[in-house]
Amino acid sequence: MLIFSQFVKHLQLFRKAFEENGTPYSWLTGEVPQLQRGPAIAAFENHPGHKVFLIQLRTGGSGLNLTKADCVFLLDPWWNPAAEEQAIARSHRIGQHQPVFVWRFITKDTIEEKIMKLQEKKSRLAGDIISQANPLARISQEELEELFG
Repeated sequence: MLIFSQFVKHLQLFRKAFEENGTPYSWLTGEVPQLQRGPAIAAFENHPGHKVFLIQLRTGGSGLNLTKADCVFLLDPWWNPAAEEQAIARSHRIGQHQPVFVWRFITKDTIEEKIMKLQEKKSRLAGDIISQANPLARISQEELEELFG
């Protein structure tokens, strides 16, 4: 499973629990030196008992091929839905032969819920722009600012 968070401290809570239980895991944040990233990925991909990869969203959101994972957990939403889709795509690669399940953790009446609503609005707006023959003819300045803001 891949566990993504934008916050290293959030990932550290899981790291501590895994260490206390003797659960093997891989770790990838912006603090991990480039030379140590390959071994962390290899440990996750090649060792049968190594089933968890804790990843900072912006560090591991692109450029990784993690087809061993068939579960993706997004612990907190990012304002840009494309960043989350890139993270999910780490397990959706050539060589993935299993269905991939994705879970997002959103608590009612929290900032996370507001971010999810913002993501949905941006996605709808982007879809509207792409589907129109002349998209700029019907989009307001405010909508453009929301899309790129």
